[in-house]
Amino acid sequence: MLNYIEYGTRTDKPDLMIVHGLFGSGRNWGAIGKRLARERRVISVDQRNHGDSPWFDTHSYEDMARDLAEVIEAQDGPMDVLGHSMGGKATMVLSLKRPELLRSLLVADIAPVTYAHDQSQHIASMRAVDLSAVEKRSDAVTQLEETLDDPALRSFFTQSLDVTNKRWKLNLDVLEAEMPKILGFPDIDGQFDGPTLFLSGANSEYMKLEYRPVIRAHFPQARFAKLSGARHWLHAEQPRAFISSVQAWLNK
Repeated sequence: MLNYIEYGTRTDKPDLMIVHGLFGSGRNWGAIGKRLARERRVISVDQRNHGDSPWFDTHSYEDMARDLAEVIEAQDGPMDVLGHSMGGKATMVLSLKRPELLRSLLVADIAPVTYAHDQSQHIASMRAVDLSAVEKRSDAVTQLEETLDDPALRSFFTQSLDVTNKRWKLNLDVLEAEMPKILGFPDIDGQFDGPTLFLSGANSEYMKLEYRPVIRAHFPQARFAKLSGARHWLHAEQPRAFISSVQAWLNK
């Protein structure tokens, strides 16, 4: 089963599952998980081939949805589910395949469509790091400067670096091989009729108006909201506004 981190304790409110995006981990969401756990128990998972969860030879959204279903079933009941980016696609597939496991769904800055922006260049950047020369995380950040201009991404990627054992906690080979599946979205019939919020960054290119018909075809109860001043990493760029939006959605 997937590794996960628990925040808070069970209350009379449904548990919340947080599902991270590509190259992330449950730990990346620690600050947000702790804030949201003031009112309910929060479970932040490591997806397959990420963090401390098992590595597999496949990385399809059907795979990820089955992984998430197993965690929810082990917790004895439906949950509110929040997924960002790749995690948002995984939670959408979960809701379409196993709707009885979700009380509500919040999708952060992603749509059930195929995207053209390949992420393989970031895998190449991580592979280029000479791990034998890394004694502390900042050593890897310095090496990443040679191939990666964005300081926020350099910091983000090194959160998945196991400095002690000199290894990435990401199954880079499988993620690269399965990148077409990660960028795409499976052809699935069906609808999730439960409450669904698509929360996006106002300056993000991931959520376009032309995606709304396909979203409504699968999620007829979908509502849409935007965070001003945020792009794709809306939870990191505008954490207070993001947390307030999530709390308002969960407590509606």
